[in-house]
Amino acid sequence: MSEKHPIIAITGSSGAGTTTVQRTFEQIFRREGINAAVVEGDSFHRYDRKEMAALMVEDHGNGGHLSHFGPEANLFDKIEELFRTYAETGTGKHRYYLHNADEAEPFGQEPGTFTQWEDIPQDTDFLFYEGLHGGVVCEGVDCARYPDLLIGVVPVVNLEWIQKINRDCRYRGYSVEAVTDVILRRMHDYTHYICPQFSHTHVNFQRVPLVDTSNPFISRDIPSPDESMLVIRFRDPKGIDFPYLLSMLHDSFMSRANTIVAPGGKMDLAMQLIFTPFIWRMAERRRKALARSV
Repeated sequence: MSEKHPIIAITGSSGAGTTTVQRTFEQIFRREGINAAVVEGDSFHRYDRKEMAALMVEDHGNGGHLSHFGPEANLFDKIEELFRTYAETGTGKHRYYLHNADEAEPFGQEPGTFTQWEDIPQDTDFLFYEGLHGGVVCEGVDCARYPDLLIGVVPVVNLEWIQKINRDCRYRGYSVEAVTDVILRRMHDYTHYICPQFSHTHVNFQRVPLVDTSNPFISRDIPSPDESMLVIRFRDPKGIDFPYLLSMLHDSFMSRANTIVAPGGKMDLAMQLIFTPFIWRMAERRRKALARSV
């Protein structure tokens, strides 16, 4: 954690909805005049798209479980290094993963490749990470100790799979069978490197559908926000104004002393209400810390 150079990290599995959460934070940053350095977790994959595809074919033939969830395919040490150096100096090394032709064209590169490593500019207020491993802790690596605010986005697993299948089939051209194979391949790494992060997060957002998702592999539609409830868990409820949140989030209630349940359609509002004060406090601490160092 760092008063001068705060870090916010959003972590969640593929298809969990972390990108949607990123858009909410971008709205808050814009409204509050925060200049945030945004870093995407995909840029810390170890291999580009072609390399990963070739390695997965070889690994599958050997009965392995290589996946984008595990350490073999990622640079966990680079994420930790970025968090540490940003907390200490306000900068650090980052790069971009170019997902499609539109992203790749300005760089004159192929989709599925990485740009060169470069330094984050010195004039940013916060570091904002969004991806798979913002809270990963494993042998020799502890990313979770650096973020001032670590948030987990965790739909119940059937909903997570429905969202991933829908996205990958509709927008990325995969078949249901291909996406199912990816889900099964990733299961070992999912249980060892994705799920444990949610014990380190400060706040978890879990969407629970209220419609039948018993077989996610035949579902054609993602349950809408109005067809779900939102479970919001605070690791440390001290200082959280629960009466205010309950009054602002219509039809919400507390299921435990540190947990609010709210209608699924209130997720953006809930995040705005919960995290805007966090950002105010971090920005004020930063201002005071910078003033002391002058």
